[in-house]
Amino acid sequence: MGSYRTWSLLITIVLLLSLLATSCVPVTPTTTAVAPAEKPKEQYEIAIVVKIAGIPWFNRLEEGVKQAAKELGVNAYMLGPKDADPAQQVKIVEDLVAKGVKAIGVVPNDAKSLEPVFAKAKEKGIVVLTHESPDQVGNDYDLELIDNVKFGQHHWDKLVEFMGDSGEFAVYVGSLTVPLHNLWADEGLKYAKQKYPNLKLVTDRIPCAEDQELSRQKMLELIKAYPNLKGLVGFGSLGPPGAAQALQEKGLCDKIAVVGTVIPSHAAPYLKNGCMDWGILWDPKDAGYGMVWLAKYMLDGNKVVNGLEIPGIGKAVLDRNIPCLAPAPLSNEAL
Repeated sequence: MGSYRTWSLLITIVLLLSLLATSCVPVTPTTTAVAPAEKPKEQYEIAIVVKIAGIPWFNRLEEGVKQAAKELGVNAYMLGPKDADPAQQVKIVEDLVAKGVKAIGVVPNDAKSLEPVFAKAKEKGIVVLTHESPDQVGNDYDLELIDNVKFGQHHWDKLVEFMGDSGEFAVYVGSLTVPLHNLWADEGLKYAKQKYPNLKLVTDRIPCAEDQELSRQKMLELIKAYPNLKGLVGFGSLGPPGAAQALQEKGLCDKIAVVGTVIPSHAAPYLKNGCMDWGILWDPKDAGYGMVWLAKYMLDGNKVVNGLEIPGIGKAVLDRNIPCLAPAPLSNEAL
């Protein structure tokens, strides 16, 4: 049956061609308009660069980046140096600028060192966002999830709750160039000087809190150098657990109070055994999601305004170029 249809079709075509060849009447071929194929929408490439890859805080932040990529239909991913090294972080951002990504979000190790590469990014029309860097130069916006002044002050209220309002204490930060850690320390120390004048800072803030083992070693050194030490404030999610680990080893958990920023699951053993007294944080997953969401929102041509709502996170209070999404998050305590 199939063979018969094929031959019939061929005969019909031959006859038609013969008629056209011998006829003097011009034949106008019929045409059918075909709509051009719709151009697929561009999938924005959005890179988030954190201070250091592979630690619990930024692993959690990456979950937010991945969730946003899936929900928003963008190519979003997270990168970070193997150490909390400003130079390594700048190199990663430089490579992304050269690649021509659409947006870059950075959690800075050193705000100042990023200014030149941010300028290059802006020249190429790349959206530049930061997190934990409220005074950053060269970005479009800095996304914050807390009121940083209140956050810093609150740590000293909690320190006093556990060690009393007099005595010696120390402060950990991730590094001396991490913008937000040092802002919290500045605000907290200024606040304590007025409200708790009998507290005594034994030494300059110690840059170690992005490394648990280094934080442990620094606490062991503090115990030896300052036998009357009564407390520690740790900014950097690995600082308080490292300090608590040292106190556990030395049997000093009841003698020295430890408070600071932590991931609950990471700090849980020390909170349970009393070697760490209190912890607080926002969910870094929200920061990862929020940066990707804000980048896409801007790339779509939208304007950032006061009251802008990021789904699942909240409405932003716009201060200068800083959308703050949670002005008073002091209930997120890891206890």
